[in-house]
Amino acid sequence: MLGAYPAVRMRRNRKSHWSRRLVAENVLTTADLIWPIFLMDSAEARTPVAHMPGVDRLNIAEAQRAAEEAAKLGIPAVAPFPYVDRALRDPRGSEAERANNLMCRAVRAIKEAVPEIGVITDVALDPYTSHGHDGVLDDRGVILNDETVGILCRQALALAHAGVDCVAPSDMMDGRIGAIRTALDAAGHDEVQILSYAAKYASGFYGPFRDAIGTNATLIGDKRTYQMDPANSDEALREVGLDIAEGADMVMVKPGMPYLDIVRRVKDAFGVPTYAYQVSGEYAMLKAAALNGWLDGDRVMMEALLAFKRAGADGILTYFAPEAARALAGK
Repeated sequence: MLGAYPAVRMRRNRKSHWSRRLVAENVLTTADLIWPIFLMDSAEARTPVAHMPGVDRLNIAEAQRAAEEAAKLGIPAVAPFPYVDRALRDPRGSEAERANNLMCRAVRAIKEAVPEIGVITDVALDPYTSHGHDGVLDDRGVILNDETVGILCRQALALAHAGVDCVAPSDMMDGRIGAIRTALDAAGHDEVQILSYAAKYASGFYGPFRDAIGTNATLIGDKRTYQMDPANSDEALREVGLDIAEGADMVMVKPGMPYLDIVRRVKDAFGVPTYAYQVSGEYAMLKAAALNGWLDGDRVMMEALLAFKRAGADGILTYFAPEAARALAGK
C-alpha cells in the first residue's frame, strides 16, 4: 500500500481558525450591507414595528441618528421607507410627488447630518395610495402601467431634487427604468444612480414590511399582475436584461434567501452589480426563532448573510445591518 490512507484529507484546512480564514471562498464585510429604516412624521422619536422585533419606525431626527450610527459602523448606505398618514393617501399616490413630503424632508436631513452616507430611496406608490398598490387603478381595478410610470418619474425627480444619491424603483411597471433615467438626465440629475428592483416576486414574505409602512391595512387584492410569479426564473433574466438596457446601474432580487438561485443566475448572466433584499419576513423568522431560544441568533444571522455572498450578491439590504456590522467588528 502506497502512502497513508487517505492521501487527501479535506479536514486539514479546517483544523483551526487561521486556516479557515485563509481558505474562505467568500467574505462578508460591512461594505456589503445596506440598512433599510422606516420613517414616520411624528414628534415621538420611535415606535416599534409589529412582527419585527428590534425594528422601530423613526422620526426624522432619529433617522439622522441612525445614519450617523451607520456611518460609524462602516455601513455604506441607508434605505428609508415611509409610513404615510392615511389622510395623505389618495388613489393616485399624489403625496409621492410633493417636494416637501416625509421622504424628501428625510433625505435632506440625513444628507445634511451625514453627507458621506449613501441614501437609497424606494420609488413606488404603495405607501402613498389609498388602495395600497404600486400604481394607479382604473375603474376595473387594473393597474395603468404608463400613467403610473409618469407619476414614478415625478416621484424620482422630487427625491433627486431633495439630494438622494440613488433611486430604487420597486414597482415592477414595464419601462419605468428607461423613463426615470430619461427624466433624471433631462433635469440635470445624471449622477443619481438607479438600483432597480429588477426581479421582484409576488411573495408572502413581505407581511411585516407592509405593517411597517401601513399598507397591509389598505391593500385591495394582491400584486400578482405586476410582481413576478415565484415559479419563474427565466423570466427574471428577461426582466433584469431589460432594466440594464434601460439604464439601471445596479439590479436587485427580492426576496432574498428563497431566491438565491435567481441571484446566482443574474450574476452569472450579466456580471453587473447585483443585490438581494433580505426581506421583513426573513428577518422576522430568524428573530422570532432566536428570541424563543430555538436558534443561535448571531450565528444564523451571519450564516444567512454569507449565503447571499456565496450566491453572487455584491450587497444585501438587511434589517440586521447594524447588528451584523457590530458582530463583524467584534463589538
